[in-house]
Amino acid sequence: MSFQFKSLALAAIAATTLAACQPTPTTTTTAVIAANKNVLIRNNTGRTIWRFYGSPVNVNSWEEDILGSEILPAGRSINIDFADGRRICNYDMRAEFQDGSSIVKHNINVCRVSAVSFP
Repeated sequence: MSFQFKSLALAAIAATTLAACQPTPTTTTTAVIAANKNVLIRNNTGRTIWRFYGSPVNVNSWEEDILGSEILPAGRSINIDFADGRRICNYDMRAEFQDGSSIVKHNINVCRVSAVSFP
């Protein structure tokens, strides 16, 4: 399964369109936008993950639940594409369980890692 930020899809299209109208971006900016932001999330917690959040480190709240109506059973993995049109690579991630407890991983560079394991 592969999930993307649903509510940010239109923003990504708009950002791409607007970027085409701007002066040529720097190499660094282009590299961040074009970076592969697909990350395999591994659930090694022994419990089912009911909600999963990934928010840029500069955002002070958790954004939408990436899993939506799905769950991530113990021992399973899911590929998440963090390419949401933003020029940032570092995300905080939160795996939440049915009882409301959670595990948070901070400052994960989704442009450089290909997998993140919880715990």
